[in-house]
Amino acid sequence: MTYENIKSVILTLLVFGSAFLTWNLWTYQPNYETMENAKYVQEVSIGEKREIKSIIKPDQMIFHYQDTHYGTETTSELDKVIHEMSQWNIYDVKNYTNKVENFKSLVHGNGNVEILFPEEVPLELYKNVLSFEDKSVPKFHFDRIVINMENLQKETGSIYFVSYDKKEIYSSHVSGTDLNTFNRNFYKGSYKYPRYFSYEPRKDRILFLPEAETSMVMYKYYPDYLESEKFKDALFSDPTFVQKSPIDEGEEYTDGSSKMNIFYNKNLLFYVNPMEESEFVGNSVEILQRGIDFINEHGGWTDPYRFAQIDEWNQQLTFRLYTTDGYPVFNENGMSEIIEVLGRSEITKYLRPNFALDLPLRTEMVELSTPSGWQIVDFLEKQKDFQLELLEDLSLGYKMGKDPKEPRLIVLEPAWFYRYNGLWGQVRLDYLGGGRNGLE
Repeated sequence: MTYENIKSVILTLLVFGSAFLTWNLWTYQPNYETMENAKYVQEVSIGEKREIKSIIKPDQMIFHYQDTHYGTETTSELDKVIHEMSQWNIYDVKNYTNKVENFKSLVHGNGNVEILFPEEVPLELYKNVLSFEDKSVPKFHFDRIVINMENLQKETGSIYFVSYDKKEIYSSHVSGTDLNTFNRNFYKGSYKYPRYFSYEPRKDRILFLPEAETSMVMYKYYPDYLESEKFKDALFSDPTFVQKSPIDEGEEYTDGSSKMNIFYNKNLLFYVNPMEESEFVGNSVEILQRGIDFINEHGGWTDPYRFAQIDEWNQQLTFRLYTTDGYPVFNENGMSEIIEVLGRSEITKYLRPNFALDLPLRTEMVELSTPSGWQIVDFLEKQKDFQLELLEDLSLGYKMGKDPKEPRLIVLEPAWFYRYNGLWGQVRLDYLGGGRNGLE
């Protein structure tokens, strides 16, 4: 082969090589999808993830049976009822408000069952618990379900979704066969529950309270403190930039903008994200769904918390701790609540206990007798300057606090609580006298 031929072969190879490299550059596509989908921080699980049916729950059931009222707050009984109702096919949901001649009779009348929720629930969200024939349900909020147990021989029966304060009602229908089964399983045997009496503090509201004293147990727990580092990994967008430093009665985590404080003395965690836009205007369905999703993302359900309150104006949600037997737990410092404030795309504030309750100390469990509803009503009516028209609710529950003799222990003590002008407080029967001394 001549020298000129060798040069021609080499030049041809170089041209083809250059063309191949150029084609590769033009057609190369990096795997951005894999990079974008990769999580910077691995998933954090502090407690449990929960479904809507275990978070949005009723807390009382009243049976109006044979001209007598029977009631229960027991979680297991309410769960059985909701489970049975979830098997029904609910159809023909319509606004019934203008057809109601007597609101009190329709809701509280003989032959009815009332299932009460602590706060108004969006029907659009609760369709994840009950089964509706139509995929689209009305944009309506209810705080109790009324099941009419009369005329059980008919092919269909009626149930009502009620907004008690707004006096709005939506009616719907279910199979008569389903109601007959409900009658056998629950309504017909409702006399086994404690007797309740009706109390009307004002013309537009009736409360049902236990006639007799109630036996409840005082509990003591060693708190199971939650790992602050896990919350750091869950709440901050990039935990590697977060700095930890001590503060009075606790510790602080910050990345320069967001901040998380752990308060040892109050057993609270407080996270704030001031950079997040707060001008988020969402409806209650969006707020509640996002709030539940946020806690589920880091498995934040460390105890049996339930949906307790929503403030649409301030985009705020409250989930309250309940005991396993179905009573709400209150603490004036926030130790029994999870509170969220939502921003446009993220949480702006997050306040919650930094502990979970394990099993109670059996040696410290004490059975106590709480006053009857009659005693509480009599006490309240005697209080000077107490305005009955501002009384919205009365409930048995538990006061959470620290054991004065052993501060490491958390105590749940039975007590009566009242909601007065929008706020919950404890009825303190041990402080008798004039004024409002018996109320906190």
